[in-house]
Amino acid sequence: MMIDNKKTADELYGDIIDLPHFEPKHHPRMALYKRAAQFAPFAALTGYDAKVEEAARYVDRRVELTEEDTARINNTLQVLKREKEPEIRVRYFQKDEYKDGGSYLEMVGKVKKIDEYRRCLTMKDGTKIMFADISSISSEI
Repeated sequence: MMIDNKKTADELYGDIIDLPHFEPKHHPRMALYKRAAQFAPFAALTGYDAKVEEAARYVDRRVELTEEDTARINNTLQVLKREKEPEIRVRYFQKDEYKDGGSYLEMVGKVKKIDEYRRCLTMKDGTKIMFADISSISSEI
């Protein structure tokens, strides 16, 4: 004797299939975009994207100055030293914190102090530029 255990969905759930979906009174439904965020991909390797961006970032190499360029910069610094807060345009190399190399920056402003002992010049805004990092310097003087 065989018993047939196969029943249709209507036979099994006929009494509840047409009932409305339950909505709690004190707990609102979650917005669809928030529900979708639960299933969004996550970063399995924390910091990986930052490392890839850092590796792709371009830095300049420092250009070695000729003896003539170095002499020209030294002469200009000697002339500027005699003046009180001269205005200059200076192009200098700034070493990168993370990579080998850096970038060339240009600044226009007044010189606060030329320190031959520390071999740097201090601008009025507080920026310190080492003599060895200067690639060009000019002034109206």
